[in-house]
Amino acid sequence: MVQYNFKKISVIPSGKDFIDIILSRTQRQTPTVVHKGYAITRLRQFYMRKVRFTLQNFHEKLSTIIDEFPRVDDIHPFYGDLLHVLYNKDHYKLALGQINTARNIIGKIAKDYVRLLKYGDSLYRCKCLKVAALGRMCTVIKRITPSLRYLELIRQHMARLPSIDPNTRTILICGYPNVGKSSFINKITRADVDVQPYAFTTKSLFVGHTDYKYLRYQVIDTPGILDRPFEDRNAIEMCSITALAHLRAAVLFFLDISGSCGYSIAQQAALFHSIKSLFMSKPLIIVCNKIDLQPVEGLSEEDRKLVMEMKAEATKTVVALGTEPNDDGVLLTMSTLTDDGVIAVKNAACERLLDQRVEIKMKSKKINDCLNRFHVAIPKPRDTKERPPCIPQAVLEARAKETIEKEKRKLEKDLENENGGAGVYSSNLRKHYILENDEWKEDIMPEILDGHNVYDFIDPDILQRLEELEREEGLRLEAEAEEEEFEIDGKELSPEEREALAEIRKKKSLLIQQHRIKKSTAESRPTVPRKFDKDRKFTTDRMGRQLSSLGLDPNAAINRARSRSVSRKGRKRERSLVKDSEDAEDMDIDGEQSRKKLRMRSRSRSTSRPPSEVTPGEGFKDSAQKLKALKIGKKSVRLRNKSARKGEADRVIPNLKPKHLFSGKRSIGKTSRR
Repeated sequence: MVQYNFKKISVIPSGKDFIDIILSRTQRQTPTVVHKGYAITRLRQFYMRKVRFTLQNFHEKLSTIIDEFPRVDDIHPFYGDLLHVLYNKDHYKLALGQINTARNIIGKIAKDYVRLLKYGDSLYRCKCLKVAALGRMCTVIKRITPSLRYLELIRQHMARLPSIDPNTRTILICGYPNVGKSSFINKITRADVDVQPYAFTTKSLFVGHTDYKYLRYQVIDTPGILDRPFEDRNAIEMCSITALAHLRAAVLFFLDISGSCGYSIAQQAALFHSIKSLFMSKPLIIVCNKIDLQPVEGLSEEDRKLVMEMKAEATKTVVALGTEPNDDGVLLTMSTLTDDGVIAVKNAACERLLDQRVEIKMKSKKINDCLNRFHVAIPKPRDTKERPPCIPQAVLEARAKETIEKEKRKLEKDLENENGGAGVYSSNLRKHYILENDEWKEDIMPEILDGHNVYDFIDPDILQRLEELEREEGLRLEAEAEEEEFEIDGKELSPEEREALAEIRKKKSLLIQQHRIKKSTAESRPTVPRKFDKDRKFTTDRMGRQLSSLGLDPNAAINRARSRSVSRKGRKRERSLVKDSEDAEDMDIDGEQSRKKLRMRSRSRSTSRPPSEVTPGEGFKDSAQKLKALKIGKKSVRLRNKSARKGEADRVIPNLKPKHLFSGKRSIGKTSRR
């Protein structure tokens, strides 16, 4: 059986990558050190080796491309025509021809320069000849860059083609678009072809596999075909025509009798008659699909007449194959929506294909060689006595006993039905345990955790104690709720206080809303310093007016705000006064003044110190030692800080001399640097 696996074709690099690969390999796998003092013969051999090695790499790479791509004239006609439909056979051959020509040109270039290198008279002359040879080879590769790119696109597309065996048992589905071909292949195989309610959903060939009578069948779903001249058909339709022309298969012509596909029965019949020449010498079955929408009996006279004409043509094809005509097997009805008749269509197609393949093999010349290998032995009777098959009595008794036990024994399914069904009945998994005493089956099995039996640590009164704890917790929470301060809800207030409380809450909600609005527009609003705020929204006078309008005394709130601002402004002055008079008042202050002084010290801001000043606890002897330590620390992190500046977003010049191209040859066994 011939298998065409186009996924094994190697990836074809672009022209630039091709040159980099070959030159890098030449640099890595040939000697790289040469001196002027070498003999001229050694210099010639050194550079001749490089040219020959480069030639060998180019030749191997180009030969792999030519050999792995299939030759259109050598493969099966189905794949040959399919390649022509998809990629244009002439362009395909031209690209491969250019690769072959480039290979020959590179061989001639290398041959000429090796001949010149044999007569090189100096190191400089030999090196120039080597550079010229490699440069001309690379120029040839640059010229075939479009062909390499074209072949890489073809390779990617060919890797996505289905693997179709042209010689195996095949069922081919064809017809107008949107008549139910893809739905049928999804029903009888495990293929997952996209099904949509519009035409030309299937744009290429899809393959599925099904089994019938222990044999594997290949089912091919083809794109829809329209009834138009051959030269007007596009590449999608030509894929179907190519499969019909070259594959030996059972053909299923799908007919949408409901008209929901958008094409009438007359148009579908015209397509059938235009491509019926492709059905010759192939088993043909006409499948009337979508009978759930329109049964065959409900067709009009004209449509029924067209269907009968198609059936007569299919019957002629059956007669031409040499098999007996069967009207029931030529025209079948089906509905992929309700699965009505789907399996019958599949079985009929497989049976017809199997009969045709057997008939072809019986008519071939090899049948005589096969028949000579078979011999059916029929024993001759030696007397007239009958000898029926003898079964021992013990075997019969054992079989009868087993049958009785099966009838008496109840299965778990029977017990489940008797005891309430699924979800109610729980089967006992221990009743079939084999133990010395049947009473042991229902014993509680110990559960071991960390080497201890869990049952030994179970308190039988745990539920009662849990209830007591919950009751005690509930009483404690109730007591705490009573002791907590309650929120003012307005029940204990006078009518005037309630009005004031309502005004305060209303004002609070307005302030919250204003703050949220400002917060939402903060990104698009410039930040204005407080001293430039001309509105003076947050002042003590404004706060006093608002509190007075609410009927409250604002004096306490104003004094509190002013005292807070004064304390903030005078904090620095007070701190300096405390510092100046610290020594003078050290002996006169009492305990209360001392506490006040300490509190003011803790509030004071820390003054900035020079870097050289040594504070207690730092571990330095003096300022010089601290400055020296700071200098050493800066010097140690300088390199790290330099490296930290370099990142992916920085503009850097890439390494123009990669190491694998400009480093010397490694000795044997040292590959750790790679």
